[in-house]
This record gives sequence, structure tokens and C-alpha cells, in this order.
Amino acid sequence: MQHPNLRSNLPVAALVEASIKTGQGSLSDKGALMINTGTFTGRSPRDRYIVEDDLTREKVDWGKVNIPFTPADYERLESKILAYAQGLDTVYFRDAYACASQKYRINVKVYTEQPWQNLFAYNMFLRPDGGQIKNLLTDDWTIYAFPGCLADPATDGTRQENFAVINFSKQTIIIGGTAYTGEIKKGIFSVLNFVLPTQRDVLSMHCSANVGTKGDSALFFGLSGTGKTTLSNDPDRRLIGDDEHGWSQANVFNLEGGCYAKVIDLSETKEPQIYRAIRFGALLENVVVRPDGHTPDYADASITENTRVSYPINHIENIMYNSRGDLPRNIFFLTCDAFGVLPPISRLTKEQAMYHFISGYTAKIAGTEAGITEPQATFSACFGAPFLPLHPTVYARMLGEKLDAAAENDTPINVWLVNTGWTGGSYGAGSRIELTYTRAIIKAALNGDLDAVPYRTDDFFGLSVPQRCPDVPNAILNPRDTWPNEAEYDRAATRLQALFEANYRPYAEAGAAAGAIGSDK
Repeated sequence: MQHPNLRSNLPVAALVEASIKTGQGSLSDKGALMINTGTFTGRSPRDRYIVEDDLTREKVDWGKVNIPFTPADYERLESKILAYAQGLDTVYFRDAYACASQKYRINVKVYTEQPWQNLFAYNMFLRPDGGQIKNLLTDDWTIYAFPGCLADPATDGTRQENFAVINFSKQTIIIGGTAYTGEIKKGIFSVLNFVLPTQRDVLSMHCSANVGTKGDSALFFGLSGTGKTTLSNDPDRRLIGDDEHGWSQANVFNLEGGCYAKVIDLSETKEPQIYRAIRFGALLENVVVRPDGHTPDYADASITENTRVSYPINHIENIMYNSRGDLPRNIFFLTCDAFGVLPPISRLTKEQAMYHFISGYTAKIAGTEAGITEPQATFSACFGAPFLPLHPTVYARMLGEKLDAAAENDTPINVWLVNTGWTGGSYGAGSRIELTYTRAIIKAALNGDLDAVPYRTDDFFGLSVPQRCPDVPNAILNPRDTWPNEAEYDRAATRLQALFEANYRPYAEAGAAAGAIGSDK
């Protein structure tokens, strides 16, 4: 892209200065840049499209998640966004790349309207050094992110003025009408969820990952509010990454170069590593500022519940310097079960692992969204359905194959289902499992302390539940025993079991899951 005032690969300080000079941001008390993304404070899934052409027609799982877009509409909209860019006084450009494994790296060129969007790209993608920038001979993927460019639904094929369109044949993403930076990050993640499984034989995953002192890697899957970021930020283990990873035959590697953490109710006591990472170079989005004009109020959700911070991963003290780790020895599926019926931890068979992977369960609680007065089950296939261009069973099948391969090589992988939600009753009656207990449970699983303890089989879900765990009361390991009324527990468990079965049924009935996913029992 040519532009008379293209500002290329500006340093962090210059991007921060440009944001402040144009009145788009201010510095927090800790030096982070604070901005507001405007109308959109989150992604808009109904306005995310994929161009349907010969490359994607038979591979993409079309539907509500992957909405088809015609090549003709794409060409029209791309021309519009490029013409819009030419009318701007300044365009910001960034060289970057994704995938910390050189074997699978893709180069990314990002053009943005605002300087803080470019700062976000700097924070979130991997950063080439000066020598690598000069040697980037191929522009594998290009992103044009210009929030001021609005689509015309009557002529451009969109639902409304905002849009995010992925064109796999042209290797381009166009984003307009929204300044929410997460569209940039998740656009490339969606690309990798197509490219890595189909072209590189790599399982792309929406998970965090860390490494112990003995080189043992662990993966943490979980939807928002389950503790994925909190539990993977362990002072005794090195962080590979907090959100997106690839699993090749050789290792696990981060797909990105930064962290994009929710900061609602953030405190130094609860999440010290994230709290301390918010300093100069970090980008705070949509956080309410106290009257002094500099201090963030992390408890205030009046702008949005989805307050965020992005920062380079090196803002975290305890990280893997190369963002890679050995093949995993433990996998944790985290769920915040507001029904209060799942055990705090259970060990899964391969078939159960594939079943719970395809389920991607957690529960919303009363008060988190308007109209929710009791727990509501939420299922997101592979813990990342909005970002999966392929049918979810493709990813589940790959997981099963990797578990089989590990077992055949005498390096079996433990897969655990961990409930970070309620015990002693559903939300409103019981209480949330203490974070100290959950941390102790994770530590015990990682250390092998649960290998030799007795287990029992759960009557409703067929789960294998340990009966002892260091530093955790035995009483909470069997959730039915924690309820004042066991008959009420049985009713709640029966209800949740039915919700799991209903969610799974479309996969089974379509026949797409044949040989790809297992059973919960």
C-alpha cells in the first residue's frame, strides 16, 4: 500500500505520543496508554465474514460463525477501504509475524488508521528485530484496519456499517466501522485456525500454556471467567502464552507475542503479574478513569464489562524466552460450573477428553447479563467456536490423534476437567470454590500427586474423581456430598447432563463426528 505519509514501524514512544497529541489517549498513573474504542467495545461476530471461493467453499464450516461473502463484494469493499486510507493525513504501518516456531511462521503487515491500533499490533504480534524486517521478502498476510471506513449494507453485502472480512485467497483481512482492536488479533487467529490444521498438520488451540522447572508443558483451555489467564500465570512455572498456541509434532508454541487480558475487577493481590504488566507500552481499553484523570478504576464496568489491556509478553516476568515448550504432559479443561454439580477435578479418558473438548462448557451466572436470573449453560466448541473456520470435529480429531501418539510413545498425557465454579449448591445457594483450592488442585495434578490416590466414578457424567488431594479438603472433591439436599443435587446434575447431550446431538446426528469425538461416559 502506498501513502504520502506512511509512518512505518514507529517505536512505542512515538505511537503513544501521537495518540496523546491527537487527543485519543492519555497516560495512566503507571504509564500505560488509555484509550476508548468508541461504539464497539467487543467483537461483532455477526459482522465477521469469510470470502467464499474455490479455496474455502468445501473446507469452511459455513453457518452463523462463518458467514460467506462473495468475491465481488469483497473487491468492492477492499477498494473502498483503500480509497478511504488514501484520504487520511497519516497511515500507520507495522511489520510483524505470527507463530513463534520458525517452521510455521507467517508474516503479517498491518495498516491502521490510529496510532494506538498500531501499538496494539506491536504488542500482540511477534516482533521481528531490525535485521528480520529487512529480510521479509513475502507479505504472507495483510491487515487493513480503518474504523472510519463505513460499509453501505445496500451495496457492499454487509449487515451493517461495520465489518471484518477474511479473504484466504488474497491473504488479506479488511476491518472497518469498528475500532475494537480484538478484531485484529482474532482475525489472524481465525486465519491460523484454517492454515495450521489444513496445510501444516498443526493443531491450533485457544488456550494458555506454561512450563515447569522440569520442562513439562501444560495447556489450559477455558472460556471467559473460568480462570485460564489467572491459573496459567503461575510464579513457579514459565508462561509460554496466555491465549493462542499451536501443537506440532515437535513442540507447543505461542501464536502471538503479547497478552490481551480482561481487567474488570483487576487487583494486584488477585492477579499480580497482570497488574504489574500494566506500565508504559501497555494499552488499556475502555477502562473508566478516576476523577484525578490518571488512575484506572478497574471495578467500574459502566463503559463495558469487557475492559482490556494489551502488552508485550515480556511485560510478564516469568516467561519462556522463545515462547515455545515441549509437548504437553497435562491438559486442563477449565469450566466455571454455576450449577455446582461438576467435581473440582476429574481425570478424563481419551474419549471423554474429545467429548469435553467439543463441548467447551461453562456457565453464565445471574447478573452477568440482562435477563439472566439463574445459571445458563454455555457451550463453545473447542473452547473457541467463534474463531474456527473448519468444522469443530476436525480439531477434536486432531486432539485425539495427538493423545494416541503420546500414549504410543510411552509419554501419556493427562487430561483433566477442572471446575472453578460453585460447590455446595448452584449459584445463589452454594459458594464458589476457593481459588487457593483450585491452585492446589492444579499443582497436585502437575506434580503427579494425583497419580496414586484412589478414584471414584461419578454417577452422572462418568468422570473419574480423585478422593484425596494435598491441601484440599476431601469433603469438596465429591460435589454431591457438599449439597444440603442430595435430591436437589441429583436434579441439577440431571439437568446439566441433558444440556450436554442436547449440545452434542447435532454433531452425532450429522454424522460428522464419526470417529472424531468420544462420549462423556
